[in-house]
Amino acid sequence: MALRRDRLLELLAGAAECRIAVVGDVMLDRYLLGDTDRLSPEAPVPVVNVTQTRATLGGAANVASNVRAMGAECALVGVIGDDPSGASIRIELAGQGLSDARLLEVAGRPTTSKTRLVSRGQQIVRIDEEVERFLTGDDLARFEQMALDALSESDGLLLQDYNKGALPPPLIRTLIEAARKSGVPVVADPKFRQFFDYAGATVFKPNRRELEAALGARVDLGHREALPDAITQLNVDNLLLTLGGDGMILVTQDKEVTHIPSLTRGVSDVSGAGDTVTAWVGTMLAAGATIQEAAAVANYAANVEVTKPGVATVSVEEVLGVYDTRHDQIGRWRRGGVI
Repeated sequence: MALRRDRLLELLAGAAECRIAVVGDVMLDRYLLGDTDRLSPEAPVPVVNVTQTRATLGGAANVASNVRAMGAECALVGVIGDDPSGASIRIELAGQGLSDARLLEVAGRPTTSKTRLVSRGQQIVRIDEEVERFLTGDDLARFEQMALDALSESDGLLLQDYNKGALPPPLIRTLIEAARKSGVPVVADPKFRQFFDYAGATVFKPNRRELEAALGARVDLGHREALPDAITQLNVDNLLLTLGGDGMILVTQDKEVTHIPSLTRGVSDVSGAGDTVTAWVGTMLAAGATIQEAAAVANYAANVEVTKPGVATVSVEEVLGVYDTRHDQIGRWRRGGVI
């Protein structure tokens, strides 16, 4: 769809006035960077001399970080352990102006973390520390109350589900019902385990592999007329299907199917791109965008994110830069130039 620049500026200004609740699986992404020039004498594996380490927010925390990068207020509700990775998440949140007040610390439950060993730009191995069991009992009751309190003060609700246990199906239903009663848009980013538990979501945002696994059938992009049936099966208002380098497909309540092509040719890293789309779609809806406008702006943001290495945030200025570059190219093409 055509989005005027003055409308984009209006939405971006509106986003900075919003408060967004992000509920879901918080993660720490840790990177060990170094060089290698020999194999270990102990096993046929490379020896990496680590020269740099860094940590970034992942999962729901990365969604919150992207919301904050737009200038919006964000209430992050997640689960961490009483461990060094949990402490690192608190430090990273503070550095980005995000509160850790609604992080539920559960003794004995490890903070979800993913450690990547990278040499010469190539990932050699990833080490995951996590559990996938659902919160139960008093922990679940406390977490639910934190989430409802955050929602009561928010203009949008983003549910980021990585199947790490923060979003049991009863909690998902409670939050969506509460949001709908309050007129708050809900964007749900699912994984495999609770795929059909997001009935009532304003926007349901799986990737192609997740949707194919859930429906038990290949998504044929050449015959997109079958996609509206997925909305009926999922019982959601809108479906936003992310396709990696092929962009996104938006299926609306009135069964309209729109392909939103990717704008980026040089993709560096798709890590975190889905989190970026979730953050921007949800915040744009909270700012008063139509679903078509929200998806278009999120596409600009995603096309910035994939040009950056690792998990990254996207600024308002970067989105405007992509918009201006794109429309300058279109203008030159219409005048007979070459894009």
